[in-house]
Amino acid sequence: MKFYVIGISDNPLPFFPPEVLEVIRNGNVFSGGKRHHEIVKSLLPKDAEWIDITVPLDAVFEQYHNEVVVFASGDPLFFGFANTIRRKMPDAEIVIYPTFNSLQLLANRLVMPYHDMRVVSLTGRPWPEFDRALIERVGKIGVLTDKEHTPASIAQRMIDYGYTNYQMHVGEHLGNPELEKVTTLSLEKASQRDYTMPNCVILDFVRHQTLAIATKPFGIPDSEFTHLDGREKMITKMPIRLLTLQALVLPEKKVFWDIGSCTGSISIEARLQFPHLHIDAFEIRPECEAIINENARRFGAPGITVHMGDFLKTDIASLPRPDAVFIGGHGGKLKEIMKKVLAVMADGGVIVFNSVVAPKVQTDSQKLWDEACEELGLKQDAPIHIQLNDNHPITILKCRRMRLSESRVMIT
Repeated sequence: MKFYVIGISDNPLPFFPPEVLEVIRNGNVFSGGKRHHEIVKSLLPKDAEWIDITVPLDAVFEQYHNEVVVFASGDPLFFGFANTIRRKMPDAEIVIYPTFNSLQLLANRLVMPYHDMRVVSLTGRPWPEFDRALIERVGKIGVLTDKEHTPASIAQRMIDYGYTNYQMHVGEHLGNPELEKVTTLSLEKASQRDYTMPNCVILDFVRHQTLAIATKPFGIPDSEFTHLDGREKMITKMPIRLLTLQALVLPEKKVFWDIGSCTGSISIEARLQFPHLHIDAFEIRPECEAIINENARRFGAPGITVHMGDFLKTDIASLPRPDAVFIGGHGGKLKEIMKKVLAVMADGGVIVFNSVVAPKVQTDSQKLWDEACEELGLKQDAPIHIQLNDNHPITILKCRRMRLSESRVMIT
């Protein structure tokens, strides 16, 4: 198979160099989106076969044969269809004729240098990489949009989580001399408007404005959280929280589960310090849902997925496999929770649990922990004992699921 992939803008009268025109004249099978077809159909041979690129893509690729001329937006290697071809047909020969991508066009219209711009695609993708850019306080963010992730919804998300010291530049129908429109506006105004497709966005800092959350804290003071029933003692204390995150080895992990998240303090601290993580928070008390969401907005921590209900009854089959788990509450079901976690945990994953040494507590949670680790074949690290002021002593317990190579060594 051989593919010629030709990049075009939204211009209804595209200009192609002689080499590209020769490829089009000699082509038999052509492909692209419906919008691309409208732009180039007058240039195609009379007997040309056109294959619309629609989902599911497998059905599209089944129609391809011999040589195909594909029209794509902008640079086909910039989140474009050439990457899809490489993934679907790695042995195919690909010849690319690129043009400016939409974000390059927008930056040029704004006379804005873009070498320092981080690009995030929300086209058919969820929010995590965009959220990460916000949490990391990236100064200039280029965003590829779609019908769900519109400039208005992007602006509203930024307002909701306090990232308000950006201005938004929106480019619509870039390259089309009749329909092209470039607008610069505040996030508040951007959230209240409708936009025509296709469009893209560049966000950049407004230097003279103050961010609603001015700095990314390292250790959020306990008193700043909204608490369950106003009880500050229900929260994992800040120094314990940071030690817990250290024990979880989160810089090298991908998926973090916070079981018994209560006010969300552990999840929020993890999200702010390690924004690359996918985070799922589980909580049984229904009143905590609003508290977690309020705290996440207060501290600028978008992207935490909250699951309400009994963890032991929650369907986790479709969730990403965790490689780091914190158990903040267990309701006497510690062994059962650990067993359920272990069934889906990635090799080398870690579980951390903070055991409170309280004289009046009848159940010895550390004993339950030790028994569960032994029964489930989990390898324990040395515990960390700590006491803050007049609070009960706490033992930070950590175990990990051994990798297959480690298990073989032990068996040998």
